[in-house]
Amino acid sequence: MSGLFHPCVRCLLGAWVFFTLAAPAAAETLVVGLSNNDLQITSNFTGDSITLFGTIERDAATVARRGAYDVVVVVRGPRDGITAREKTRVAGIWLNTQSRTFYQAPIYYAMLSTRPIQEIATPEVLQSHGIGARNGVLRQAAAVRDERTDVFLNALVRLQKQNGLFYDQPGAVEFLSNNLFVATIPIPATVPVGAFTAEVHLFSGGAQLTVEEAVFIVDKTGFEQFVYLLANQRPFLYGVASVLLAFLTGWLGGVVFRRD
Repeated sequence: MSGLFHPCVRCLLGAWVFFTLAAPAAAETLVVGLSNNDLQITSNFTGDSITLFGTIERDAATVARRGAYDVVVVVRGPRDGITAREKTRVAGIWLNTQSRTFYQAPIYYAMLSTRPIQEIATPEVLQSHGIGARNGVLRQAAAVRDERTDVFLNALVRLQKQNGLFYDQPGAVEFLSNNLFVATIPIPATVPVGAFTAEVHLFSGGAQLTVEEAVFIVDKTGFEQFVYLLANQRPFLYGVASVLLAFLTGWLGGVVFRRD
């Protein structure tokens, strides 16, 4: 059996063990949790919130850092193609003449931080991690990339903020102690259903130290859930049911209001 361990193999194994043992362990780690991992909404849903809480753990050999910690929570909702359109006046009529589609862009994007994001890290660092609404959308592909892409991107972010689907809340992450923090994630009435990811970024001195992720689901319940699933998974049956319901409603209206 000793012949199986060729000298080159022994060298490779030795190098792997050396670099594995020499690799520094992460100085800080994050432990995060959510108050609700499955938010059920109904037709009269007017908005809600989910509380995110976390703690920073350091190994025993880590020396305390000079600067304070900063936490940035980035929440991304379901991804879909979002199109921004530009209207221009043509012969007295406003028409959509140009557009840009951003594929797999988050429909919902919330950024909560301990303080204004520009005070936490440089624009280059934030862009590399996709932090910020513009950076989060830019990570996805646009159908056309040219000098006007930024114009459409700014319009898209502005409209999503007006619709209550993009949030930027500096100061929304609060430290309860040196290592324990909490943040409240707003869930608007117009929230889309699907899977949401909450990325928790830990910063110090302008550099990202570590990141941790939590997932929660927003889903419909009751009769609304039945109609939603029928419309999306059985569109033919949904169409037939809608026609029958319209016919039945018209017939009942004729019977009730029929003149003798």
